[in-house]
Amino acid sequence: MTVTLRPTIARRALAEGLGTGFLVATVIGSGIMGERLAGGNVAIALLANTLATGAGLTALILTFGPISGGHFNPVVTLADATQGGIPWRDVLPYLFAQVGGAFAGAAAAHLMFGEAVFSLSQHARAGLPQIWSEFIATFGLLSVIWGCSRARPQTTPFAVAAYIMAAYWFTSSTSFANPAVTLARAVSDTFAGIRPIDAPGFIAAQVCGAAAATCIFRWLVPSLPQGAARVVVQTELSEKPDEDSAVRLHPQRR
Repeated sequence: MTVTLRPTIARRALAEGLGTGFLVATVIGSGIMGERLAGGNVAIALLANTLATGAGLTALILTFGPISGGHFNPVVTLADATQGGIPWRDVLPYLFAQVGGAFAGAAAAHLMFGEAVFSLSQHARAGLPQIWSEFIATFGLLSVIWGCSRARPQTTPFAVAAYIMAAYWFTSSTSFANPAVTLARAVSDTFAGIRPIDAPGFIAAQVCGAAAATCIFRWLVPSLPQGAARVVVQTELSEKPDEDSAVRLHPQRR
């Protein structure tokens, strides 16, 4: 018999915080840089923002995914928990780490570009079309995750990044699809920001989109919970067991 030990919750939470922080720093930082260099051409600024986000997201999932699963997103964590991918007792540490990491990432990006550490965004993203866009963006994101992690888990980091890059352009909201990132961007008065008053509508749409995708894929693929441990990336072994480690036994292959 071989024993698989999941990394401790402290390690997984830290990995989620670091991953989310770097993701937000990438989104906000590339937005600032793109806007400064684009000479007023919003399309060029958005393209730069898109490319940096896609590349950064791929690298971050590949880096931290083997430790925590590479969620970096509260709705991904909640969806995974509903299917038994992670224990419910681990959800709050993941959520706190993701939100805390997101704000730390925003602060880091602002400091790199000489901006105020935090400043309420004035970037209006209001109206039903933008809220609907967030529902569609998050529904699509969870669909990609569930579909790829079940059948071809090794492709998930690349598929997720490719989808987010596409959704930057086919949604009017530029595809936030992440409540932690949305909250952090509300305190960034930059190209990537969102007014705090507009954030609740985005977050509600994101939660609904993730729930809808999970329910539909649960019906499409009745065996979905069996692959939930691989969302987004299956965690690897820890160096030594302790009381926080989740232990699973698998028959040794002959």
